[in-house]
Amino acid sequence: MSNSRMYKAWSVPLIAGVLALGGIPALAGSASAAESKAVQDDFNGDGYKDLAVGAPTATIGGKPGAGYVTVMYGGPHGLTKDNRVTISRSTSGIPGDPAAGENFGYQLSTGDLDGDGRTDLIIGQASSTRDAVVVWGAKEGLSGGVSVPAATTQAGDFDGDTWPDLVLFRGGRAPGDDPLGTEATVWRGPISRDGKPTAVKDFGSTKVDPFDVMYAAAGDVNGDGRDDLALTVYTGDGGVGSQLYLSNPSGGAFTYAASPEGSGQVAFGDVNHDGYGDLVRGVPNDSTVTVALGSASGLKPQSTWKSYSQDTADVPGGKEEEDRFGDAVAAGDVNGDGYADVAVGAPGEMLGDKAGAGMVNVLYGSRDGLTGKGSQGFTQDTEGVPGAAESGDNFGAAVNLLDINGNAYADLAAAAPRENMVEGGNSGEGAVWSLRGRPTGIVTDAAFTFGPRTVGAPIERASFGGSLS
Repeated sequence: MSNSRMYKAWSVPLIAGVLALGGIPALAGSASAAESKAVQDDFNGDGYKDLAVGAPTATIGGKPGAGYVTVMYGGPHGLTKDNRVTISRSTSGIPGDPAAGENFGYQLSTGDLDGDGRTDLIIGQASSTRDAVVVWGAKEGLSGGVSVPAATTQAGDFDGDTWPDLVLFRGGRAPGDDPLGTEATVWRGPISRDGKPTAVKDFGSTKVDPFDVMYAAAGDVNGDGRDDLALTVYTGDGGVGSQLYLSNPSGGAFTYAASPEGSGQVAFGDVNHDGYGDLVRGVPNDSTVTVALGSASGLKPQSTWKSYSQDTADVPGGKEEEDRFGDAVAAGDVNGDGYADVAVGAPGEMLGDKAGAGMVNVLYGSRDGLTGKGSQGFTQDTEGVPGAAESGDNFGAAVNLLDINGNAYADLAAAAPRENMVEGGNSGEGAVWSLRGRPTGIVTDAAFTFGPRTVGAPIERASFGGSLS
């Protein structure tokens, strides 16, 4: 189950000064019970997907490592610097106060929890004593919030009733060798705006209990109309493992299932367009990605699982262990052919003498599954990509594929959380790049890059782009 890698909690920058972020109004009461027909990841219901960017090590209110999240709203021209909101514990309507080392924004998930037709944002954090926050979608944008008893969450329709549910992982991230452990609970949707679920269900399996949940993803691997759940967990002594849980009609009592091992992030996407979600698991300590195809009985047998790397035919680059290819993965249909494509971050990629400059590869789906044919590679030195590669930027440490301009082609978001790193430090300001999807693949002709300076958010050692959703 586990695949060892070096584990390191988010570092806390020692920054002085008081920084407060602008408020957004709180909303009271419950939303309509009408079934949601929203575009997923559309927080303001305008028909365009939006991008949430975590800056988990930023100083807020004089508290190093308190963290914040900036949401860039999509539109017909993609992302722009003027259409955004920044959310922290100092934001009006957001419960709690900034706390040093909380890493608010360390983990993000999304779903229309109250069924009002607009996606809600669930902001996770790393503390075992603090709560995650649901920030509610609204016509004017994200507005108001409520605490939920978790450090990490994952939204999905786990009981197949069309209402998004929420899995809560209470526990946080261990600062040392031993994991804190996790208490997992399922909240059935809809969830009211005062934080009351329709029902509370037991998670079922105890296999997650000893570990700390780092990342999560939801997708339907067996076509039963219910989302299944994949996790990346810290197992202790530097080890990180992978888990897969299949859902059942009750929405709780998840069943543990065998799945590819790997210490990187995980995603679901139908790479062969057969109607079943396929699991994409990063294996960065081997600089590979494993794809397990879904079927009516769940994931297909291990003998059918396929691994991909920069040594796969036609994939740009060359496989090297320090590349950490697979640290970040995301799935979406870039070229509009109906097959899910996969973005893979290799934040340790060396470019010339620039160690850890980073790279992102995009591999394309096909009738036969994921393939290296036609794959692409991008760095900050790629023609048309703003900026310049530097040692330690870690470009590709987080990736996402979202259609942010509504043209039916998924666009690539790639982050370099250590961009503009302070000399001698271990965290940077951070920045995110948005590259457009087209029928020919990812293109750079409308590339847009932004960071905390662009959006008027706290700057120094923010790790802007540490998470994307």
